[in-house]
Amino acid sequence: MYLATTDAVAKASEQEQSGARRGRVAGPVLALGAVSLVTDISSEMVTAVLPLYFVLQLGLSPLQFGFLDGLYNGVTALVRLAGGYAADRGGRHKLVAGGGYALSALSRLGLLLAGGATAGIGAALAADRIGKGVRTAPRDALISLSSPPDTLGRAFGVHRAMDTTGALLGPLAAFALLWATADAYDAVFVVSFCFGLLGVLMLVAFVPGHLSQPAPRPPRPPGIATERHAPAAPRPRALGLLRVPAFRRVLLAAALLGAATIGDAFLYLLLQRRLDFAISWFPLLPLGAAAVYLLLAVPAGRLADRVGRRMPFLAGHIALLGGYVLLLAPTDGWPLLVGVLLLLGVFYAATDGVLMALVAPVVARERRASGMAVLQTGQALARLVAAAGFGAAWTLWGVETALTCAVVALTVAVAGAAALLPQSDTSSGGPS
Repeated sequence: MYLATTDAVAKASEQEQSGARRGRVAGPVLALGAVSLVTDISSEMVTAVLPLYFVLQLGLSPLQFGFLDGLYNGVTALVRLAGGYAADRGGRHKLVAGGGYALSALSRLGLLLAGGATAGIGAALAADRIGKGVRTAPRDALISLSSPPDTLGRAFGVHRAMDTTGALLGPLAAFALLWATADAYDAVFVVSFCFGLLGVLMLVAFVPGHLSQPAPRPPRPPGIATERHAPAAPRPRALGLLRVPAFRRVLLAAALLGAATIGDAFLYLLLQRRLDFAISWFPLLPLGAAAVYLLLAVPAGRLADRVGRRMPFLAGHIALLGGYVLLLAPTDGWPLLVGVLLLLGVFYAATDGVLMALVAPVVARERRASGMAVLQTGQALARLVAAAGFGAAWTLWGVETALTCAVVALTVAVAGAAALLPQSDTSSGGPS
């Protein structure tokens, strides 16, 4: 009887593991994906109209826009560390993430109340980015902690695909509202707030506060320097992760590549400048890249689980480099538009979730949110420098020279990242 029972349990366990490898994703990942989908509809409705509003309506120079775009994306740097640390203390990942989602939702009301005041708009945008910075690391930590190590790429791919569905629908909603209301930005802000509030309610209702079972630790590949754990671990200290060689290599590679990555808004402005289409179509530009990202996020994650996460991550940046080169080439019309948006979508599909899957196995469970926060902070600060630098180069030397500098910088960064990251890694995502 005992042997029969243990055999049945073993077979059930094998079937469950086999099902997971066939593509099943944990329930918390799907719930977080649904929350991100709704929240991204809210955020992308606003993001889609910002370049149009700042440059074409307020008349900001490329240097001013570069600074604001970098600040908009880099203001989260400081709060990411605080969010990751707060989430790791006592395992309060859901509570901290929920606070970030709520702050971003409330920022839509700030945009509505600010009217045309630049200072009020800036404060509302800062609140939105602070909310995003607080929630991102705890959310990604929840995804990694609820997924087996050998399916992290797939789990992040599924989440990013659901998230990108919201990014695809958000600009469509903004375009439809602006068209139906004769450019009434207030309507965009009100609907955006409603979607943001819905995302908070979904998080409270469907995302578990604590994981019922811990995700298994990945096996330590030969040559990997991972953290050693004492029986009673001290409180997590994010900056202590810099002493872990494997984590430090990933962080340096991501920061180097981020410092050579200009913002998406610049690419969209360059496309509008080259193709000279009606500005009313501008909010639809992110849809092309989002559609490609949506289609490729899951396949890219599955590929990273099979062949290792280093090569897809580097290949994604090579695709972005191709987009820069295409903007410098004498290409025009639909080939230019489709080519740039396609390469931008490939870049995000091969790098966004893959980077989180790459770093997760080299960070201990009790420091997972803090480690991801340090990585995301380094990347955000590097992109702040890149956006401001590209805006300055465009203003001082012209767009062609600025793009040429971006191509050279990204080429050097890819080579540097290839040297920093290990030559091979395992299916568990840890560098070797």
